[in-house]
Amino acid sequence: MNAVVFEHVKVAELPEDWRRQLAIPADARVTVRIEAEADAAAAASGDDLLFGMWRDRQDMADVSAYIRRIRASRFNRDDSDDKP
Repeated sequence: MNAVVFEHVKVAELPEDWRRQLAIPADARVTVRIEAEADAAAAASGDDLLFGMWRDRQDMADVSAYIRRIRASRFNRDDSDDKP
């Protein structure tokens, strides 16, 4: 993705709507980065391959039980920390 970056821009030179949202002095300088937004239709269709990458893991079907199991080795039976 290509981006346009403007560095050291005076806040006073930004559009009024942006200045209101920033709430910093007009003489302050900022960096503005402008990128194209991802296509909303592509994002909604589930094209992100990382989202749900563990959904087929049978050992993680019950997330709470899985977390308790992997954390169990760090604690004693009385829930105190193993480390001194």
